Amino acid sequence: MIRALGMMSGTSLDGVDAAEIETDGVTIAGFGKSSFRRYGDNEATILHGALGRWPGEAGVAAAAAVSVSSHAALAQDFPDARLIAYHGQTLAHDPHGRGTHQAGDGAALAQMTGRPVVWDFRSEDVRRGGEGAPLAPFFHWACARWAVRNGHLPAAPVGFLNLGGVGNITWVDPRCSAPESDHACLAFDTGPANAPINDLMRQRLRQSHDADGRLAASGTADPDILRSFLTHSYFERVPPKSLDRDQFNGLVAAVEPLADADAAATLVAALAGSVGAAWRWLPSAPATVLVCGGGRRNESIMSALRSQLDADVQAVEAVGLDGDMLEAQAFAWLAVRVQRGLPTSGPKTTAAPGPVCGGRISHPKRSFS
Repeated sequence: MIRALGMMSGTSLDGVDAAEIETDGVTIAGFGKSSFRRYGDNEATILHGALGRWPGEAGVAAAAAVSVSSHAALAQDFPDARLIAYHGQTLAHDPHGRGTHQAGDGAALAQMTGRPVVWDFRSEDVRRGGEGAPLAPFFHWACARWAVRNGHLPAAPVGFLNLGGVGNITWVDPRCSAPESDHACLAFDTGPANAPINDLMRQRLRQSHDADGRLAASGTADPDILRSFLTHSYFERVPPKSLDRDQFNGLVAAVEPLADADAAATLVAALAGSVGAAWRWLPSAPATVLVCGGGRRNESIMSALRSQLDADVQAVEAVGLDGDMLEAQAFAWLAVRVQRGLPTSGPKTTAAPGPVCGGRISHPKRSFS
């Protein structure tokens, strides 16, 4: 077992999550401490300004520098971690075109922290023909097995719904002995989640998010916009499949004429509708859906999901997991798998043609001065 530190900055661009985990890359032995570092206004502005851009384009170098420095600062709070997982900041994702772009240099982070860093988790999967996302599903398998082992879940299929900037769902069967097994996991992005809502709040009200979903709760969703949204070709694609943060810009443009509350309500309804549209692709309907990511704190979102899905929809805390830190923990677990040469993705999670061990390892250079 190794104590690994995972660090994650998602497409919601609110800050960096960091969490420790004890694992051999298969079994979760225990969860360690965690922390969150919110981006300052200037850092957030730099990162937002680089969204959608590729290496060498304007603003990318500055965004990469912000990513590395902010992660290095947070890593100082975890001196006992022997291995660091660094996801980098996703700026663009086009797996069947230009590839995938996570800004930030893991080698620089290794040098700044003095510890080995596993990074660039997605590129190898894309190079082999996969979507490069989502990457948390194999960890969801490990979490489900942990929850079953500790008596929090029955040994039966369960859904993990992650609501970050983009939504993704994992159907997982904890009875399978390995996450790359044919019937262990199915995962794919469901549609836009917090990103459009957060952008709306930031642009109109200078707030980072809709706290507790209060604004959306006071509005009314526009049914015409919802009907149009659900005709998007993405929902007809057979999974696995993945999204770029800004792939549904048409939805954002459609709510521009609406009042603030109605726009927020429409974006919440779109989120729930996209999850409902995903249900048809699952191997079987899970009795329980565990929600992680920031979206689980939005009561309007949780209420909409419970109305949409024929399942017991709960925050992951109901089974003893930390919904704020699950993605950071996931990359810590994946980093240990990379170190051991174990698969981090496969045909049922990213549509790669076979199991893929993605990620590279950078070690700090020794100084002989």
